[in-house]
Amino acid sequence: MAAVALQFPAPWRFVKLRSLVRFSTNPSLKSHTTASPMMGATVEQFEQAKVKLSALRNDPGNEVKLKVYALFKQATQGPCNTAKPGMLDFVNKAKWDAWKSLGSISQEEARQQYCDLIGSLVEAEGPSTTEEAVTSTVSGAAYKTLLVNTEDDITTIKLNRPAKKNAITNEMYNEIIAALEQAAKDDSVITVITGAGDFYCSGNDLTNFQLQHGSVEEMAKRGGELLRKYVRAYIDFPKPLVAVVNGPAVGISVTLLGLFDLVYATERATFHTPFSQLGQSAEGCSSYTFPKMMGTAKASEILLFNKKLTAVKACELGLVTEVFPDSSFQSEVWTRLKTYAKLPRNSLAFSKQLIRSVEKEHLYAVNDAEVECLIGRWMSDECFNAIMSFFQAKAKL
Repeated sequence: MAAVALQFPAPWRFVKLRSLVRFSTNPSLKSHTTASPMMGATVEQFEQAKVKLSALRNDPGNEVKLKVYALFKQATQGPCNTAKPGMLDFVNKAKWDAWKSLGSISQEEARQQYCDLIGSLVEAEGPSTTEEAVTSTVSGAAYKTLLVNTEDDITTIKLNRPAKKNAITNEMYNEIIAALEQAAKDDSVITVITGAGDFYCSGNDLTNFQLQHGSVEEMAKRGGELLRKYVRAYIDFPKPLVAVVNGPAVGISVTLLGLFDLVYATERATFHTPFSQLGQSAEGCSSYTFPKMMGTAKASEILLFNKKLTAVKACELGLVTEVFPDSSFQSEVWTRLKTYAKLPRNSLAFSKQLIRSVEKEHLYAVNDAEVECLIGRWMSDECFNAIMSFFQAKAKL
């Protein structure tokens, strides 16, 4: 039989179709997936398992890959709810059968079995430098709100507040600035920013606007200076900077995308800048980058009138480089990035400098103007009332 392409949420993309339907009766495979008697794996443990999966050195075979696929689908979407493929659609039928065979097991149990299976595959390969690097990915020893690691010439900065949808606190702003400064100096070729869990980033944590000490004016000015420094860290970043948008993005996580060199998004990502709803104004140099990339009318619809974009629409407007199916998003994106990271480091850095240096001074000026406008907004009654309304509405939920 001719080779057939199987697409899984894993690094193995092209394999031969063989023995695809025997996994359910394979006792050695079942031993890998015994559910833990404890509570199901957390979302963060599930994310860690996906990272470990992408780092496996050996192809475990189609039977195991089908089990991985089925557990991933069950963990992220629940029981199989799609129509059965035709008999001659061998690959998709095998994948459908694998997913369907899991029956009604809960997403939590599927997540636990997925983590157990990946753990057994990693253990079977034995200790390696890759495994050590994966461990450092999830340790986040130097940061409280981030997971930062360098592997395969790629530095990854992962926003790590999944329970809060990766909303950015003042502490997190400072840690991201520090992580970008560190990445600019290390030996990596590319730097990636992404999010833990189901969200890329939900924008500002609005507790940033709760008055802790000092006057409103002092708080606004402190926030403005932090924002100015934060955006400048992106403007000044010397290496290729890639956003791997793994879910919905809100506020400053959207407006900053115009300062990235590549933006890859899962198909379920959305992009929303609800500034006027909160009595605020644009930031992240978006008042310049958005009209430049998509035209004034479309930019106004997003920045002034709070229009939420799908990933496909954001790609059409030039905000996103490419959109990927959610099931294969991580494996496809990271395979591509690892290829890019093999390109000559200095060549990439100098080419980025040529592209960006022409308008760097203008970006500084735009950032300054946006920050000054926001400081004024934060001190206004309009902004205060809008944020208070938000907190009151949230308290009623």
